[in-house]
Amino acid sequence: MLAIIKTGGKQYLVSPGQKIKIEKIDKTAFAKTKTDKESQEIVFDEVLLLQKGNKLEIGTPLVKGAKVTGKIVRQGKAKKVIVFKYKAKKRYKVKKGHRQPFTEVEITKISN
Repeated sequence: MLAIIKTGGKQYLVSPGQKIKIEKIDKTAFAKTKTDKESQEIVFDEVLLLQKGNKLEIGTPLVKGAKVTGKIVRQGKAKKVIVFKYKAKKRYKVKKGHRQPFTEVEITKISN
């Protein structure tokens, strides 16, 4: 069983049991304790494509009634990316670093 979901302006091909890193979701604001922040359920209802066995269902633009359920595993930051700007003969150089925040989600169930 496969599905293509849309979240954070990107599309992901997912299947049950798979772990994906998506743009950071602010689900920790609703948690009461630190242990509740992780292992929270999240439902993706923007399903673009759904495959069950040989049956392929393509949405226009979304598949009606289809949902993908996942569990938040952790939130963190990706590896640092160095941004370096330089202009020759002008004595101009700027060095910056950037770490993109992400949420790691484990897909538990795909339902129609």
